[in-house]
Amino acid sequence: MFKDNKRLVAADTLIGQGTIVEGKLMSEGNLRIEGECRGDIICHGDVVIGECGIVRSAVEARDITLAGKLYGDITAKGRLIITSAGHLIGNVSAASLVIQDGGMVNGHCRTESQNTQAESAKTRQSPDASSSQPANGKNAPKPEGGTEENRIKSRQAG
Repeated sequence: MFKDNKRLVAADTLIGQGTIVEGKLMSEGNLRIEGECRGDIICHGDVVIGECGIVRSAVEARDITLAGKLYGDITAKGRLIITSAGHLIGNVSAASLVIQDGGMVNGHCRTESQNTQAESAKTRQSPDASSSQPANGKNAPKPEGGTEENRIKSRQAG
């Protein structure tokens, strides 16, 4: 099923097939979902949504492997892998994105490294001083050929 076997990690928490979990789910360890979840998932470890798994919520984790169905937005601090059986209806924000043949994404994807994410956040917090001041008559660049008055005079003279 997974070609990169060294990426597989043992699950600290398993939501088994036939189990339905409703509400916000927070985990410090790794999480594997083979059942159904309805509610936001925040995991400091890795999340694996198995082929039988159905998630109807936003998911935030270190690395995420999607082999089932997810209806919601994904934020992966590391890698998001969508397997050939995986289906995502939602937006993606991840440092790295892998979609295997047959995998499906219906939404917007944004990939950037953790360093780039930190720099983007810093830039958004301190806007450029030149862009924060509107151009007014005093600071606006002069049109080519001098002032409007001089151009009118030269047309009348010519």
